[in-house]
Amino acid sequence: MDSRYNPAAIEEKWQKTWAEYGLDKTPTDSNKPKFYALSMFPYPSGSLHMGHVRNYTITDVIARLKRMQGYRVLHPMGWDAFGLPAENAAIDRGVPPAKWTYQNMAQMRQQLQHLGLSIDWDNEIATCSPDYYKWTQWIFLQFLQAGLAYQKQAAVNWDPIDQTVLANEQVDNEGRSWRSGAIVERKLLRQWFLKITDYAEELLNDLDKLTGWPERVKLMQANWIGKSTGAYLEFPIVGMNETIGVYTTRPDTVYGVSYVVLAPEHPLTKRVTTKEQQAAVETFIKEVSNQSELERTAEDKPKRGIPTGGKVTNPFTGEEVPIWIADYVLYEYGTGAVMGVPAHDVRDFKFAKAYDLPIEFVIASLDDVAGFDLTPVSEIDEVTQLIQIEYNEAYTEPGVLINSGPFTGMASVDAKEAIVKYAQEQGFGKERVQYRLRDWLISRQRYWGAPIPVIHCPNCGIVPVPDQDLPVQLPEEVEFTGRGGSPLAQMESWVNVPCPTCGTPAKRETDTMDTFIDSSWYFLRFPDANNEQQVFDSSKTNDWMPVDQYVGGIEHAILHLLYSRFFTKVLRDRGLLNFDEPFQRLLTQGMVQGLTYLNPNKGGKDKWIPSRLVNASDPRDPETGEPLQRLYATMSKSKGNGVAPEDVISKYGIDTARMFILFKAPPEKDLEWDEADVEGQFRFLNRVWRLVSDYVAAGVSRKKAQFADLTKPEKELRLSIHTAIKAVTEDLENEYQFNTAVSELMKLSNALADANCQNSPIYAEGIQALVVLLAPFAPHIADELWHLLGNSNSVHIQTWPSFDPAALIADEITLVIQINGKKRADLQVPAQADKAELEKYARELEVTQRYIEGKQIKKVIVVPGKLVNFVVV
Repeated sequence: MDSRYNPAAIEEKWQKTWAEYGLDKTPTDSNKPKFYALSMFPYPSGSLHMGHVRNYTITDVIARLKRMQGYRVLHPMGWDAFGLPAENAAIDRGVPPAKWTYQNMAQMRQQLQHLGLSIDWDNEIATCSPDYYKWTQWIFLQFLQAGLAYQKQAAVNWDPIDQTVLANEQVDNEGRSWRSGAIVERKLLRQWFLKITDYAEELLNDLDKLTGWPERVKLMQANWIGKSTGAYLEFPIVGMNETIGVYTTRPDTVYGVSYVVLAPEHPLTKRVTTKEQQAAVETFIKEVSNQSELERTAEDKPKRGIPTGGKVTNPFTGEEVPIWIADYVLYEYGTGAVMGVPAHDVRDFKFAKAYDLPIEFVIASLDDVAGFDLTPVSEIDEVTQLIQIEYNEAYTEPGVLINSGPFTGMASVDAKEAIVKYAQEQGFGKERVQYRLRDWLISRQRYWGAPIPVIHCPNCGIVPVPDQDLPVQLPEEVEFTGRGGSPLAQMESWVNVPCPTCGTPAKRETDTMDTFIDSSWYFLRFPDANNEQQVFDSSKTNDWMPVDQYVGGIEHAILHLLYSRFFTKVLRDRGLLNFDEPFQRLLTQGMVQGLTYLNPNKGGKDKWIPSRLVNASDPRDPETGEPLQRLYATMSKSKGNGVAPEDVISKYGIDTARMFILFKAPPEKDLEWDEADVEGQFRFLNRVWRLVSDYVAAGVSRKKAQFADLTKPEKELRLSIHTAIKAVTEDLENEYQFNTAVSELMKLSNALADANCQNSPIYAEGIQALVVLLAPFAPHIADELWHLLGNSNSVHIQTWPSFDPAALIADEITLVIQINGKKRADLQVPAQADKAELEKYARELEVTQRYIEGKQIKKVIVVPGKLVNFVVV
């Protein structure tokens, strides 16, 4: 046997061998309990990065453990393959998106297979394959039939030079087009939406079912759904027989309304604008149309507005207040209008200050009204004057109403209910529950996505493509210029078709679907990935689902997970699924960070200086000589701090890369890349290799141990063995503390190395346990060591070991002896000794005698199993 550890040879050998044992196949034996282990599937960018390695290694450890524990495991892989980068590549490189995507998939598949992941490649899916997006289109039609898909006008990013719609990613932080450099405009187009708001309440309530999710992810989803209870109030427009409806969570402030704001895009904007204000309003609307939604709503930017000249009547006071339009109000949010209450809203306060609008305080704190009778007008006026002098900002807390007509003197909590009731009685308002969540805009005016399967007929309207005509395939002969709208819209031979219902010349929908659609159901396809007749066999998908463990980045905590939950509930209601939630447990792993340097005096990409260009002992900018800041940041090309998996693997091997990824940090925390730590894991695997090699070379007898008559060294070693089994199992089953599990493996290897019973069957038990426990983490070396121990099969089909509770009962324990809280000695004592016996042993110790001689013992603190502390004076 070679005493040297050769990772490359071992890894190549065992990756070829695993197929013989079916370790990469999904079992069909339904008598076993199921376990569905899933990583969020990647976009095929062409190369893996260390973030990928971390994600897939974590899931692979879990999958391997569960197989060894007797589960039938589904551990698949696919490709989130539609999206803008492929279309950009087609424009820049003249390569068809499909060719570019499939080349990247082939390259990344090879890289993933080289990582030793126990993935079932027979169930591989790619969202850009017609075999997959046929069913994406079929699911869309299910939404359409259920009344959950519809079209309406919505704002898009419009490039006025290239005359095309831009995705948010194609607009830079200055609001310019990625290609033409033009200032991007906002334009209204008819867009497709899915009615996720119909499921808002269930999506919110069912978060309570997700006990295996991180609390912060559930909180992020709850905040995104954003349920609030408030009032819908109508303000009559002066001179018109119409009203402006607003939603507010603070109806108790309605007596403080000093203006009403419409979104510039609101249909009423033009109608309420007076002739005198028309030119100014049109100019302002044009300026706002050039702003992105992010710019308009950013907290750190001043809010801009302009009066329309129109007015509304406050139905509570009868007073007329002006109608403004402002950039911070969006038509897509709520009613597209808000009531301005500067005294009690931070944003309204700033806006009112900027434009010299009235600020009327209608709520005061309890302290402010203490000692005042709020009935006489004179005392209310006095309170108001005091508040206006005292408050230099909005008062946003609840309190007592003032200047609020018949509601003056009421606590704001009670006043909310009373004011809404009054509005409802008078016919100009009602209570309303509202959500921040908006319906999901799924239209994309580009080529590389699943075509929306409807036909627009002048007679029949919107007509679904018949099921037998799915998929609506993407045409291949497409010219990509990045100009002039969607490439599909320019292909008349593809667009012009007869109506499936009446035969009249009609047109296909030329929008494609948001790629979030593809990833919102892919996990449902994996259990039946090769089904050509159905989206999936419900019996198979219901058998495997929900996913038992989902692993992916925190960046997907809101949209992807929310949309996946939405899809699951809709398909359940369509009779295809029998469960409510798609993912039982969720692990959001941290980012992999690399060392880099920052020059704070530079901007853009130039501010990042790759570590290879810097003298670590005196970090300075190689161009300017300025001192640099040393920091760890998420690996990226722009920062020059990326580490290619191939570089690590070629030097240390796959198992070392896996061990480092798992050991360096808890999975939910960011991981700082440090080659010294990689080297440390390589040394550990070498120690394990030598440990087993020496054991095999010694030719020790492997007869079964007789536990009734063990020597002290054997008992101590067996305690270490079963402590490791218990700890590693708990670390892998509960909170997935892979780093502490690896630490336990190190402790066991040290115990074996230090053991004084190498010829004992207990030592053989320890060697075998170490190799089996190592298997999920470092699968190649574990299989080789298992083979060298004389076994003819794979370690990965062995039963995961269970600990013996009797082995965990120590004969002796180490007792810490303290004098006045300071450690003075360790003492081996019987494990079952009571407090009195422990104190006796401690008193008799020579060290203790020396420290307490001639002193008074005021107190003796005995903590069984841990310490004895003598408090002396």
